[in-house]
Amino acid sequence: MSETPVAEMGYEAARDELVDVVKVLEQGGLDLDASLALWERGEQLATRCEEHLAGARTRVENALAHIEENDADS
Repeated sequence: MSETPVAEMGYEAARDELVDVVKVLEQGGLDLDASLALWERGEQLATRCEEHLAGARTRVENALAHIEENDADS
């Protein structure tokens, strides 16, 4: 797993690491403390992905609204 702070990760990096976290957790075999630490990292990664997606959604909505405004003015 990456040592990069989650807050500094781009969407793709956070998503890819989240996939890895899920794989490791599904395999099992970790002690409780390691499992909890990995779960917490996964939660942070999922939240980071959601933040990126929300930002992208806002950008798309703003772009569409701008297009609609320009079409209405034409």
